[in-house]
Amino acid sequence: MTRLLRIMARLRAPGGCPWDRKQTHHSLRRYAIEEAYELLDAIEARDEAEMMEELGDLLMQVIFHAQMAKERGRFDFEDVARALADKLLARHPHVFGKKKLRSPAQVLAMWHKLKHAEKGHKRPSVTDGVPRHLPALMRAQAVQKKVARVGFDWSRPEEVLEKIEEEIGELRRELRRRDRRRMAEELGDLLFALVNFARFQGYDAEDLLDQCTKKFVARFRKVEAALAARGRKPHESTLEEMEAEWQKAKGREPGRKGQGQ
Repeated sequence: MTRLLRIMARLRAPGGCPWDRKQTHHSLRRYAIEEAYELLDAIEARDEAEMMEELGDLLMQVIFHAQMAKERGRFDFEDVARALADKLLARHPHVFGKKKLRSPAQVLAMWHKLKHAEKGHKRPSVTDGVPRHLPALMRAQAVQKKVARVGFDWSRPEEVLEKIEEEIGELRRELRRRDRRRMAEELGDLLFALVNFARFQGYDAEDLLDQCTKKFVARFRKVEAALAARGRKPHESTLEEMEAEWQKAKGREPGRKGQGQ
């Protein structure tokens, strides 16, 4: 770790790397997100060698920001590590103290309680603290979780389904009226309601949509392969031809008998 910090300091020093010296907290802000998603890809691929490399790339973002802050006399990597260690000790009284918790649910509830005690005075709204730059589905679900913890939530899944049906009805009405502004608003409400149903049922909306997209891509590649076997490309085929191959692709999937979805 000491060697790594010295390398970063040298890269940022006079005579170091021109690109590294030019960066700011603001110019680097997207890279942390990019590296985090590359780590997710490695985890999903169960590629541990790739995981190690991507964890290193993510760590580089931490030391990069810490070095820039050190140069301005604000904080350094040691301050970051110390603050994290102190937080872990404070948030785990059931491990480092005398409090006893027996289940992951109890641990999570305690974590949120302690977090609110630490930061509640800095966050006047229950919805504060959700990063603005989270992907939209993740941000919606995070906001919903926060308000649910204070009791603002549905009682039964059927109530959420009724809300979804209500939003579909409103979307149909705006479609008939051809009001694109109102249609966009109602479509957003429908997406929010669908995320609510996923959350209420214990699903992760971001993961559900990601899995659905992967399934779609896999099926469409089978359509392309089937068309290629006949010397055709998608843009040279009719919708009926592509739909026929789509149904065949579905029928070949494990657990399916070719039925529509």
